[in-house]
Amino acid sequence: MAKHMFANLLLLWSLGFYTTGKMDDGPKEQSWRNKNLDSIPPDLDVRLRSLDLSNNFIRRLHKVNLPYLEQLDFSSNQLELISEGALRDLAVLEKLNLSMNALNTNLDRNSKGLQSIGGLKTLDISWNNLGNEAVKLYLRNKSSLEQLKMSGNSLTWLTHDLFKESENLRSITIDANLISAIDKGTFEALGKLEKLNLAKNNLAHICDFKLKRVQYLNLSRNSIEFFVTAENNHMYSLEILDLSHNKLLYFPILPKRNQLKFLYLQHNIVGALTSEASMVSETNVLYNEVVRMNDVRIGKNNLHSTWRLMPLLHIDLSHNHFTSFPMETLSLLSTLEGLDFSFNCVQKLTWNVRQESASKYDRQLYFPSLRYLNMQSNGLVTISPRFLKALTQVETINLRDNAVQPCAPVAQMPSSLSSQQLNLSSSCIAFGKLKTLKHLSLENNDIKILPANAFRESSLVSLNLARNSHMVMRVDSWEDIKETLQSLTISELNVTNSELFLPCMPLLMHLNISNNRLNALPPNLNCSPLRELSIRNNAFMSLNYSLILALSAHLHVMYFSGNDLTCCDSNWLSALNNSGIKMPDIALTKCVTDDSSIPIEEYLKGSSLYCSRHIKGIHLGQTFIVILFVTVFITVFMMFARKTCCLKKSFLV
Repeated sequence: MAKHMFANLLLLWSLGFYTTGKMDDGPKEQSWRNKNLDSIPPDLDVRLRSLDLSNNFIRRLHKVNLPYLEQLDFSSNQLELISEGALRDLAVLEKLNLSMNALNTNLDRNSKGLQSIGGLKTLDISWNNLGNEAVKLYLRNKSSLEQLKMSGNSLTWLTHDLFKESENLRSITIDANLISAIDKGTFEALGKLEKLNLAKNNLAHICDFKLKRVQYLNLSRNSIEFFVTAENNHMYSLEILDLSHNKLLYFPILPKRNQLKFLYLQHNIVGALTSEASMVSETNVLYNEVVRMNDVRIGKNNLHSTWRLMPLLHIDLSHNHFTSFPMETLSLLSTLEGLDFSFNCVQKLTWNVRQESASKYDRQLYFPSLRYLNMQSNGLVTISPRFLKALTQVETINLRDNAVQPCAPVAQMPSSLSSQQLNLSSSCIAFGKLKTLKHLSLENNDIKILPANAFRESSLVSLNLARNSHMVMRVDSWEDIKETLQSLTISELNVTNSELFLPCMPLLMHLNISNNRLNALPPNLNCSPLRELSIRNNAFMSLNYSLILALSAHLHVMYFSGNDLTCCDSNWLSALNNSGIKMPDIALTKCVTDDSSIPIEEYLKGSSLYCSRHIKGIHLGQTFIVILFVTVFITVFMMFARKTCCLKKSFLV
C-alpha cells in the first residue's frame, strides 16, 4: 500500500513539475507537414501538446511516447498499420485526424490500436475507403467521442448499433458516402447529437423525422423526393435544414413545433405542379399515405398547419420549377425576412389567392417581415400591385434578368413615346409604392424608358440599371432619388454624353458608368462624395483636371482601363497618382503617345522620356510663331517708316 501511495505521489509531483515548470518553457506545438517523412521523427519533445505530421509518406504508426499530447494530425499519409500499443501512452489525446490514409487494410490490428485511446473527443477517419464493418471496429471503446468525421468512405447502410459505444456524440459528418438506407434508432439514441451532415449520399426519402435535439441537418445532394414529419407535440431543436440539390416535388412537412430559422430548398423540382392549390393538396395526400397509412379521416392541411408556426427567417427556393408564386403558403411565414426565388419560371406575378368563404373578394395577404426578395431570372413581365402592397417592410429587391418596365403616367411622356408607354402601362411596375425600398436591381430588363416619376415617394439608396442598352433617360429621371442615392450603376447602356445627365447627388458614393460611349465625366460629379468610380471601356482620351482634383478629396478607388487615353495630356493622372487613390486595373491600362501605345504604369515612371518629343515640338512651334511674328512686325514697321519718309519728302518739295 505504501509503495502504491509513494508511486502516486511521485506521479503527481512529476505532473506538477511539468505543468508548473518546464512545460511552460517548452514548445506547445510542432509541425512536420510536407517534409517527405516515411516515419515519425525520433527524439520529439515529450512536452508537446500538438503535433502535425500531415502530408507525408508514413505507412506505419508505432509507439508514440508523448504523454502530454492533446492533438495529433496524421492526415494525408499512407498509413495502413497502427501497432496495438502505438497510442497507449497518449493519455490526454483528445483530437486525432487520420483522414486520407489506407485504414481499410489491417482492420483488426488497427482497431485494437485505436481502442487504447479512451478519452478521445474528436476523430476524423474520412477518405479511407471504409465500409460498414470497418467503421464499427474503429468506433469501439469511444464513449467519450463528441465529434466524428467519416466523409468520403464507402458506407452504404447505417445500422442501429453503429454508434452504440459513442452515445456522447454531438456532431457527425458522413457526407460523400454511398448511404441509401438508415435503420430506425440509428441516431435517435444519441441524446446529445446537435449537428448531422449526410450530404452527397443516395437517400431517397425521409419518412418520419424524429431527431428532436439536432440543430443542424444537411441532407443536400441526395435523391430525396419527400421529407415528412409525423405530427406530435414534441419541441424540435432544428434551426438549419439543407435539402438543396435533391428531387423534392413538394414542400417538406416539418415538425409542428420547431425552431427552424434557415431552410434551403434550391435546386429541386418544387413547383412543377400546375398550381399552388394542387401542390398543397398533393402534399397532404402524400402525408396521409406516409404517416396515416392511407387513413384519410383527418382532412387537415398538414403543410399549412406546420408552416404557420415556423419562426423561419430565410428560405431559398431558387432553381426550382415554379410557374406561379406560392402566395398563400409563403405568406404563412410571418417572421420571414429573406426569400430567394431566383431562377424559376414565373412570368406573371399575379394575385392568385383563394377567396374568403364568406366573401366574394380576394383576401389581401401580407409579408410583414420580408426585407430581402430575389426574383432574378424568372422572365417576369408583370407584378401585381396587390403583391407590391403585401411587401410592407421590403428593403431589397433583385429583378435582374427579367422584362419589367417602370411606370409613368402617359401625360408626362414625350408625344413620340406615349403610344409605346401606353402599350407598357398594363404591365409596368410603380416602384414608388414601396415606401421602405432601399436597394433595387433592374439590370438587363430591356427597359425602354426611365420616366420622370418612376421612383416617386421612394428613398432608394442603391440602384442598378446596367445592361438596358435601349433605355432612354429623361433629364428629370433622377429627380425623386437624387437626395438619397448612394450607389448608382448605369453601365452597358450604350449612351453618349448628350444622352446622360446626372444631377447633383449629395450622397452618391459609388458610381459605375463603364462600358458606354462617354468621352467626358458628368460635370455635376463634383458635388458628390464619391468613394468608388468606374469609367472602364468608354471613349475617354483625357479627364477634367479640376474635376479630378475635386473628386480626390473623397475618392478611394477608380477603374479606368479600356479607354484611349493620351499620355502627354495627363495632369489628371498625376493628380490621381499623387493622391494615393487605388487604381486596381492600372496594370491593364495603356495610353497613347505620338507614335506608340505604352502601359500607364511605365509612363508614370518616366513621363518625360515619352513626352519630351511632344514638348520639344511644342517649343519649336512656339519659337517659329515668335520668329514669324517678329519678322512680320519688322517688315510692317519698315514699310510704314518708308511710307512716312516718302510723304515728308513730298511735303518739302
